[in-house]
Amino acid sequence: MTTPRGFRDRSEDSLFTLIGEMPELIRNLVIAEVDAGKAWVRRTSKDAGIGAGWIAAAIFFLFWAVGMLIAFAVILLALWWPVWLAALVVLIGILLVAALFALLGVQRFRKVARAQNPVQSIVQDVKEVRDEF
Repeated sequence: MTTPRGFRDRSEDSLFTLIGEMPELIRNLVIAEVDAGKAWVRRTSKDAGIGAGWIAAAIFFLFWAVGMLIAFAVILLALWWPVWLAALVVLIGILLVAALFALLGVQRFRKVARAQNPVQSIVQDVKEVRDEF
């Protein structure tokens, strides 16, 4: 007899039948845990790669912001109001873009940190089984 979810009803099986099926069940469990670990590594490495890309973009814009800051200081010393004002506006714009990319990268790295590690869930399962005995 099967249950509504398609699983076999094992209430009528003998103890020896259940013990005989344990190696297959353990094998299926190990395969499922390894597959879950692979999926977690895939997800985590993708998020880390995207986060690293956003951080690289922020560093790229900060590189050019240093040049703009130097140009701003030179123009400020020259005391030409419209030129240094333009340089200041460009500098602020570049810094805002860099801040946006940095926030996107940090947000992606936080997603990596929040992801549950399958090894942690296995350790928790083992502790629960150990506590039952």
